[in-house]
Amino acid sequence: MKKYLLISLLVITGFSFLLPERKVTIFLIGDSTMANKPLDENPERGWGMYLPRYLTDEVEVQNHAVNGRSTKSFINEHRWDTVMSRLKEGDYVLIQFGHNDQKAEDSNRSAPAHTLYKDNLVRFVNDVRSKGANPVLITPVMRRKFDENGKFVDQHGDYPGVVREVAAAMNVPLIDLHKSSEALIVKEGVEGSRRLFLNIPADHFKNYKGKEEDNTHFSEYGAASMASLVCQGIKDQHLGMAKYLKPSDFKEKFAFELPKIYAPHFKRDTFSIMSYGAVADGMTLNSVAINRAIEDCAAKGGGTVLIPRGSFVTGPIIMKSNINLHLADGALVIFSPDFNQYPLVVSTFEGVEAARCQSPVTAENLENIAISGNGIMNGNGYYWRPLPKAKMTDTEWKAHLKKYGGVVTEDGKMWYNSPKALKGFTDKTIGKLAGGKTVKDFEEVKDFLRPNMIRIFNCKNVRIQDVTFENSSAWTTHLNYSEHITIKNLTVKNPWYGTNTDALDLDGCKNVLVEDCHFDTGDDGICIKSGRDEEGRRRGIPTKDVIVNNCVVYHAHGGFVVGSEMSGGVNNMFVSNCTFIGTDIGLRFKTTRGRGGMVENIYVNNVNMKDIPAEAILFDMYYMAKDPVVLAGEKRDPPKVEAKPVDESTPQFQNFYFRNITCNGAAKGIFVRGIPEMHIKNIWIENAVLQAYEGIDIQEASNINLKNITMMSLNTNPVAYILNSDSITIDGLRYKDSADVLAMVYGERTRNVNILNTD
Repeated sequence: MKKYLLISLLVITGFSFLLPERKVTIFLIGDSTMANKPLDENPERGWGMYLPRYLTDEVEVQNHAVNGRSTKSFINEHRWDTVMSRLKEGDYVLIQFGHNDQKAEDSNRSAPAHTLYKDNLVRFVNDVRSKGANPVLITPVMRRKFDENGKFVDQHGDYPGVVREVAAAMNVPLIDLHKSSEALIVKEGVEGSRRLFLNIPADHFKNYKGKEEDNTHFSEYGAASMASLVCQGIKDQHLGMAKYLKPSDFKEKFAFELPKIYAPHFKRDTFSIMSYGAVADGMTLNSVAINRAIEDCAAKGGGTVLIPRGSFVTGPIIMKSNINLHLADGALVIFSPDFNQYPLVVSTFEGVEAARCQSPVTAENLENIAISGNGIMNGNGYYWRPLPKAKMTDTEWKAHLKKYGGVVTEDGKMWYNSPKALKGFTDKTIGKLAGGKTVKDFEEVKDFLRPNMIRIFNCKNVRIQDVTFENSSAWTTHLNYSEHITIKNLTVKNPWYGTNTDALDLDGCKNVLVEDCHFDTGDDGICIKSGRDEEGRRRGIPTKDVIVNNCVVYHAHGGFVVGSEMSGGVNNMFVSNCTFIGTDIGLRFKTTRGRGGMVENIYVNNVNMKDIPAEAILFDMYYMAKDPVVLAGEKRDPPKVEAKPVDESTPQFQNFYFRNITCNGAAKGIFVRGIPEMHIKNIWIENAVLQAYEGIDIQEASNINLKNITMMSLNTNPVAYILNSDSITIDGLRYKDSADVLAMVYGERTRNVNILNTD
């Protein structure tokens, strides 16, 4: 018997090395603000649900937090015994209580701060240490409360102070979520901070009764934000757990550091436009029916306005708060070509306040809006847009004139839709409302003032998902001075020659997610703006905290573009996993003197490009407001290079971090051109393979770092050109064996050029 037992033990011992080593575990103990919540048709979230998203797979998270628990009830219900039975050496326990310990009227939960509450915290710490594990104390997270003057009110009494006291006395790491969550709530403001919590009316979710005021429990946005504050505490204090913080797609940032975006939700009620007299015959004007449905839906608390399968002609659609305009499969919305449907209104054009024809879809000063569904909106842009003859074949040109009428310029090179439009072109007006002018002053050139197709101005909590926008008259999707925007699976299709038909313009916006979108258009694809010149600087509203992920841009002037209207500033852009095929320029950053503004902190990773007619990567401070690709017979003189005084109108570009970029075919690989008085600064491009006719061109730039670049340029004389630039490092450059000259370096202001690890 002993022999068989010995053999069994040897077998077990011999194979023990094959068993996977148990991961380090992070245990969470606390109340509802930390706990796991049901996911099905329920908006409530605990921050502990999001902590695993921000950690690597090397660590396991066990969330033992439960709604309504205090330190007292957590122990009395033997939940702490369960944690202790699983705890092992090297694990971590994150401890956060206080909300329910405060409830003096509840004998099952009440734990006075300086006695039982403190004793229980001490017990938790000692018990964890007895197992060789690591306790971490977390102060109670703030509730949202402001007084009548908008001043924040702390409702937690002595409990946070006791946690700090215990942490100091027992030398326990402390994450002061009480302090950091207050700072976040105050930063978001009285109204903005509502997004963090469950201030949700009834009938929005099947499994949530609704509550107009719940300033304790978190929405998805709030829980993710609080989990990020915990991660920030782990990082700042260099806790042992910091090694498990999950990296993002961007080397310089952890996953928890990326922007958070609040997604709107709507009342579970549907209003079909058919009930308001809509006719799906592709001919009847349905403006009244659609807008009545929206108005009725909004008056009854909001919900979904349904455009069903069918062809619906309409004039302008006016959105209201709390409306999800849903286009069903097979729905086609055609915006009427009758210009009389689109009166002149106060709008914007390229960053300035201007008179424009009313947009086909307008949303101004609203909250909680969406355009969703698999349907199509067609802007009938052929009737609106000017058309250069040079971009058409003779057959196409004649067919266009026959179908759309209009007028042609004296030289026969441009078509306009009407004499009013031609006059607008001749007068060189953009409808700018300055010097006391009103919209009535532009009636003579009305047809020239084309509307942007989707105008979303000063709105909060916006979603655009699954729809197709096509044939726009000007910019297609223009979001201006808006925040918390989710754009997913949007398709934009415009003809390649469509003048000014940017697919997406984010203009003075913040907290934006653009994901899984497909754009094919006649101007810039994904374009970031923030106002123009003095007016943009005066407003001072930057576009910031934007994530662009997994998007494809086909024809466009640029794939991902910043500028040229960037006078209010642009910062914190995160672009990853994108593909640009046939865009004139791939990554395009453009500005000019007079703009002012700062563009900084731009992160790009995993971008693949093919068949780029101009530059794969371009930074240019001499933008000339012309197509990136020079047309046959067109002559462009290079800009005159001269230093000018630096003032508020001097633009600035700095802090760009690009990694893992490929381009199969371009006119030039990398082009950096600053101005003498304000160099483009601090660019890191790492791990790039670029096939182009010309290689690298750096002018008027400082601290440019190129590492592990394969520059397969056909014109190898030289591979790299450097002019009046300083602190240039090229490390690990690979190029064609047939290259004649590696680098040509010019300019009396050029200094500190380093070429490393290159043959």
